[in-house]
Amino acid sequence: MKKRNLALILIVLLLGVAALGGCASQESSTPEAQQITVTDTLGREVAVTTPVDAVVAVGPGSLRLYCYVNGMDKVVGVENFEKKDSTGRPYMLAYPDLANLPVIGSGGPSSTPDAEQIVVVQPDVIFADGSLDKAAADILQDKTGVPVVVLNYGDLGTFNESVYASINMIGEVMGMEQKALEVVDYIKACQQDLEDRVKDIAEENKPTVYVGGLGMRGTHGIQSTQAQFPLFTIVGARNVVDETGETGSLMIDPEKLIEWDPDKIFIDGSGYSLVVQDYEKNPTFYQTLSAYQNGEIYGQLPFNYYATNIDTALADAYYIGKVTYSEQYQDIDPEKKADEIYTFLLGKPVYEQMKADFGGFKKLNLE
Repeated sequence: MKKRNLALILIVLLLGVAALGGCASQESSTPEAQQITVTDTLGREVAVTTPVDAVVAVGPGSLRLYCYVNGMDKVVGVENFEKKDSTGRPYMLAYPDLANLPVIGSGGPSSTPDAEQIVVVQPDVIFADGSLDKAAADILQDKTGVPVVVLNYGDLGTFNESVYASINMIGEVMGMEQKALEVVDYIKACQQDLEDRVKDIAEENKPTVYVGGLGMRGTHGIQSTQAQFPLFTIVGARNVVDETGETGSLMIDPEKLIEWDPDKIFIDGSGYSLVVQDYEKNPTFYQTLSAYQNGEIYGQLPFNYYATNIDTALADAYYIGKVTYSEQYQDIDPEKKADEIYTFLLGKPVYEQMKADFGGFKKLNLE
């Protein structure tokens, strides 16, 4: 009997030691808090205590870039603008539960971050868009007591070092440097692939193209276009609007489109309904165009909505490339490529929803 009791005591003691060892192991696996300093896109040195467990992102594009790196993990609140309508923003389609999080301000273009509402959700860091200048970023940081890291997209619709630096900065703050690097490398690889496919085609052999119906502080019809349109530039298509010598968004005289008479016309999904309405009023204008006569009018997905949806922009570029240079894009199915891009950047294929909302990649019949 004494031996049995002694054995039981030894077992209990061993179990206790094992439990203590387990606790010690768990404690040691928890990352120790440390302070890092990052230099944001405004050149501000921002001290952040890591690991970061709670995040908010304010202003156009900030939440999207965060989602590219870390999905919706650790996001504790979103702007009301993000909650109202997910149309045209793949990150909200991929992570619909974002809309169930607490409101941290009104959001939307030209809005001011709401310090009081942000404080309620107790974030460890605030990622903000480049519409904040240094003074505004410092004021928000002072009012909330939370580090504010300002990101920057650069020019809308383009793929540039500013957006790459912003993605890498998110990775640094969140301890996800490798994931951020993979995102940047993927975007750059797509860009390089698009450029390489037509690098041996002489300029005079490239089809002429035009894009209409682009959003520009609202929705517009066929006359709303862009000179130096980024997606035409990246796929090496000859944009007829470039002869104006302008850059960026502009409204053209419709008669100018007849004069240019491009080989192929793309209509942005955001303005397609207005183009159809215009066709009903003035069919002769459209029927004069060679692109109409030859069935060379195509739809593209709108990619600028609360800053640039880089995923959709890349998907559009592959579709434009396929339409413009079919021989060089024989290996590309634009719809499958779109979902590959969405899945890599957002973890989910959302092309079908984008197609349902905007018509997707197809020839357009204006009648």
